[in-house]
Order: sequence, then structure tokens, then C-alpha cells
Amino acid sequence: MSNAPAEEIAAEEIDLTEANEIIDKYLTLPGNLMPVLQGIQDAYGFVPKPTIDLVAERLNVYPSQIYGVLTFYAQFHLKPRGKFIIRVCVGTACHVQGAERITETFFGRLGIGHAETTEDLRYTFEKVACLGACGMAPLAMVNDDTYGKMTVQKVDEIIETYNARPMK
Repeated sequence: MSNAPAEEIAAEEIDLTEANEIIDKYLTLPGNLMPVLQGIQDAYGFVPKPTIDLVAERLNVYPSQIYGVLTFYAQFHLKPRGKFIIRVCVGTACHVQGAERITETFFGRLGIGHAETTEDLRYTFEKVACLGACGMAPLAMVNDDTYGKMTVQKVDEIIETYNARPMK
């Protein structure tokens, strides 16, 4: 993956081979739009525009129908996302325990805000309403790893840990 900003990568030429294979897999299945879009997102990390045009053509649906699905469900993303998705809970228990300070520290360290991705595509940051572990407040997650009783110092440790991990 290049170090180009996320917006440029989204505009780069996309190899549609994998998207065609996913469509082939579900082509004759009734109600195939959702599994096709989920497969494309799993393969590419987001749903690139050229794949939307391809899906529309091959499944014989309007692109506007596809955009309707993609923008309705929070699971779909139209822009490239980071390899590491950092989520900080800002629910009541986490808010009371200092989630805003944790969030601001991540913003400062990563140079991105809510729902943004670093230019190198290493991190995407999201504030979420509740992660369902109020007893561990304030709480953060990086992909599937959970970090409870967060502190500003733990923010630096987490970033160091994931900076040391390879991008591939």
C-alpha cells in the first residue's frame, strides 16, 4: 500500500478481479446485494466507487439503490480506513471517567479527529456511544483489543504498540 493520502488511494485505479469473483459467488442467489457489498468491503477494506458501478451493472440494480444501502448501514465505508480502528467510548460512564480527555489525547497524538483516517492509513479514529463495558470505564478498543481504565499515559503506550506492528 502506498503512503498517499486516503483520498488519493480512493481515486486510484482499482483492480476489479476480486469484486468480479465475489459477484460470481452470489450472482444467482436471491437477495444478493448485501453479501456482495459485505464481500467487497472485506476484500478492499471499503467499497470503492468502481466496484459500485460494477455491482450495479452485473446485478442489474441502480447505483442509487446501492448507495442507499451503503449509506443506511453503518457497517459500510465509502473511503479507505486505517489498518487499526481506534474506538473510544463516550457513553455516560466513560464520559464521567474522562473519556473526553482520552479522546483529545488521541486526536493530538494522531493528528486526526473523529471518523478520520491518518494519511498513511495506519489509524482510523471513532468516538462511539457505548462499547458495553461500563465497569472498565473509560474504555478504548483497537480493532478487537480492549483497553479499560484508560489514562492519557495508556494512549501513548497504545500508539507505540500499534506503530511497532507491520502494515501488512
